[in-house]
Amino acid sequence: MANTHQEKLQEMKANPILPLLLLLFVFPMALQLPAVCLAAGGSSAQLHPLVLIPGSGGNQLEARLTKDYKPSSLVCAFAGSKGKSGWFRIWFDPTVLVPALTRCFAERMMLYYHADLDDYRNAPGVETRVSNFGSAEALLYLNPYLKHITDYMATLVNTMEQLGYVDGHNLFGAPYDFRYGLATEGHPSKVGTQYIEDLKQLIESASAANGGKPVILLSHSLGGLFTLQLLARSSSSWRQKYVKHFVTLSAPWAGTVQEMLTFASGYTLGIPIVDPLLVRGEQRSSESNLWLLPAPKVFGEKPLVTTVNRSYSAWDMPEFLADIGFGEGVYPYKTRILPLTEDLPEVGVPVTCVIGGGVETAEKLFYGEGGFDVQPEVVYGDGDGTVNMASLLALEAAWAESASPVVRVIRVDGVDHTSILKDKSALTEIVGEICQINAISTGSLAS
Repeated sequence: MANTHQEKLQEMKANPILPLLLLLFVFPMALQLPAVCLAAGGSSAQLHPLVLIPGSGGNQLEARLTKDYKPSSLVCAFAGSKGKSGWFRIWFDPTVLVPALTRCFAERMMLYYHADLDDYRNAPGVETRVSNFGSAEALLYLNPYLKHITDYMATLVNTMEQLGYVDGHNLFGAPYDFRYGLATEGHPSKVGTQYIEDLKQLIESASAANGGKPVILLSHSLGGLFTLQLLARSSSSWRQKYVKHFVTLSAPWAGTVQEMLTFASGYTLGIPIVDPLLVRGEQRSSESNLWLLPAPKVFGEKPLVTTVNRSYSAWDMPEFLADIGFGEGVYPYKTRILPLTEDLPEVGVPVTCVIGGGVETAEKLFYGEGGFDVQPEVVYGDGDGTVNMASLLALEAAWAESASPVVRVIRVDGVDHTSILKDKSALTEIVGEICQINAISTGSLAS
């Protein structure tokens, strides 16, 4: 595996656009349905409705500029196709890869924490929205005009359709503004709270439209954290009535070390034509990114970031945020986010975690004399290339002594954080799990 990784790195250096293509491009493939699927029959009427919850950056996002918007340059004043309604695509739009327009993108995507509100809001003069809530259509591609390089859940959805799922009938999507997160009890989180309310209503309507059958929830990455909080904040009777099973893909239950790199130095998914410092401020402002910092309870006291002056563990996060020059993030992290990461609440719903593994994942970061404005030296450990293995397995560890339904973990080695949505071996496991859940329900499979 090490040789293969080195070969890929050399190939990426030779072709600077290749990392983006590797991240987003999907090769069509024929997937042979597992035997359990054939046993389940494939009748659409027998299937439990399926709701898809994407990860961070996993759905399209639109923006509109008002008279209160103050562009930082003439370029930003005219950038963005407004059209008749004023709405334009902000994520994903390929202009983000153009340095002059990267700055415009970053200033429009910025969030601001307002101490008087104890909550986050968009930049002044910027409105945002997601489109097609309730439809899987919103999750297929990050940009429908660039299908071949911005595929997200298209392969997964196409596979579900082979089982008899139909968008708008028994298949639904729940896109959201992924910059926003949630806060611990007692603190407002207007956008995030509204999202889980909308998701809850979608689950109820999906069940009602399918004869009252409880719903299967299928999340990717950050979507797993939102879904877990929705379940934890709902009554036991509601969960029993409306939720059949919760299937998670690549869920970062306890955050990632990669997120510390993002906050310290900016992160561009390995795309060398984008300066990470241009997007660092916007990435730091994201409420959901704070949520994805390593949880102290899981990562403990071991050093995760080391500089010439000191080391930082997950317990040192407030000091880390201050020392990288993001002191404004300390208070919301300590009061709103940190308590949210202390426990992974039991929800009394069967959970299956499908995870990648055996992929080099940032485990320790070393910063030299150049400080945090320079990308660090990275020591790698096990994980899915984005999420550390300890975080991927955190739910199983937290619920080990629980009387609730056992957490089932399916590990697919060699599959990374995003390709789990497209890789043939991963899709086989995901499809098999969905079929198993449906088969057990209908009694069409003897176990």
